[in-house]
Amino acid sequence: MANYLHNLRRRRAKQLATQYANPHGDQRVAVIGLGRFGSSLANELMRRGWDVLGVDTSTQIVQRLSDDLTHTAVADCTDPEVLRQLGVHEFTSAVVGIGTDIEASILISANLLEAEVPNIWAKAISRQHGQILERLGVHHVVLPEHEMGERVAHLVTGRMLDFIEFDDDYALVKTIAPEIATGMALGESGIRAKYGVTVVGIKRPGEGFTYATAETVITKGDVIIVTGKTQAVESFTERD
Repeated sequence: MANYLHNLRRRRAKQLATQYANPHGDQRVAVIGLGRFGSSLANELMRRGWDVLGVDTSTQIVQRLSDDLTHTAVADCTDPEVLRQLGVHEFTSAVVGIGTDIEASILISANLLEAEVPNIWAKAISRQHGQILERLGVHHVVLPEHEMGERVAHLVTGRMLDFIEFDDDYALVKTIAPEIATGMALGESGIRAKYGVTVVGIKRPGEGFTYATAETVITKGDVIIVTGKTQAVESFTERD
């Protein structure tokens, strides 16, 4: 098993090098598992102009989406030969949208890695599931329920209007400007030095968003975009 994981990690490094050497590539993606997450993702990719191969073991689900996606197939991708027959090894990206069947999720992810698909995303239903996928070598692991729960919690408990947190404890927030940020040009307010955050955008009532500069004066009721360490951003948005 150790040698197997080591070989997969070596392949992953090679795949990532190829991916970033040709970042635009072709716009084809295989979405395996067409439940709520997979079907929503597949339809959004279609809307953005990608060619999408949708695969599921359910004939009913595949028939329902057959007119919406570029290609669809009823297939069990836990079998590596099935992936080969579908030509998934020729795709630059693949998404494993299966969450409830952890064994199938792991087997399909391993098959995609064996097929040397350069860019693999996989849905996880728990942190433990996600850790297994990461150790296997999956390039991107998504925990949609967990991440959405954290995001909504931030919106419910404060004046934030939107919240995005990145892996390195860094956040981007849309919020109603707290009073401590109003009435003075940003360059003079010392917000970055005092609170450890940076105001990067502003939207005044009735207007669109624009970049914030050192000369920008925030007034009551303005919506601002703030970046910084998650704890610093949370503290800043809660101030009066």
